[in-house]
Amino acid sequence: MQVPFHPIVRRWFFERFEKPTPAQEGGWPSIAIGKSTLIAAPTGSGKTLAAFLWSIDRLIQRAAKGDLDDATDVVYVSPLKALGNDIAKNLQAPLAEIFQLAWAEGMLLPEIRVAVRSGDTPAHERQAMVRKPPHILITTPESLYILLTAEKSRQFLKTARTVIVDEIHAVAADKRGAHLALSLERLDALAERSLQRIGLMS
Repeated sequence: MQVPFHPIVRRWFFERFEKPTPAQEGGWPSIAIGKSTLIAAPTGSGKTLAAFLWSIDRLIQRAAKGDLDDATDVVYVSPLKALGNDIAKNLQAPLAEIFQLAWAEGMLLPEIRVAVRSGDTPAHERQAMVRKPPHILITTPESLYILLTAEKSRQFLKTARTVIVDEIHAVAADKRGAHLALSLERLDALAERSLQRIGLMS
C-alpha cells in the first residue's frame, strides 16, 4: 500500500511497523481525502494510529514549512478520562521518534504540543492551554461542552480541522451521546466549516 506521508513520517512508520494493518488500510484512503470516517476494529488493530497519523503528518508538513502556528488542529474526545490520559502518553513516543529522525537529518522542527483537558486538569494547565493552545487536544464529552461555552477556549477551538471520537459505541445510544452530538455541531458552527470526524469503535 502506498503511504503518501511526509518522508520523515513514512520512514518512522515503516521502521516501526512491517506494513499497515487492515484497519489502517481500510481507513486511510477515506481519511486522506478529508471524509468523515468510522473505523470499527478490535483492540490492538492499529485503529487509533489510523485515526491520528494523517493529522500528525499534516502538522509535521506544516512544521517543516515553518507554518505551524499556536493553534489547535485536532480534538480527540474519549468517554473515559483514563483512556484519554493513555492516548496522550501514547502519542508522545511516536512524536518524539519522528522528531529524532528529523533532527538526525538536519530538520529542526518546532514542538507539536499534546494536552489533556478533563475535570481533573489543574487550573494552571488550563490557563496554559489558553495562552499557548495544544495542537492536539484530548478531552471528554463533558469538558468539550465546557470548552465550547468559555470565550477564551472557543478562540482556540475554532481552528480545529479534525475531531476524533473514540469508543463511540459507548455513548452513541444514550443521553451522553446525544449531548456529545450537539457539542460536535457547535464545534462545526464555531469553526464555520464541517470538521472531519473520525469515529473509533471496537
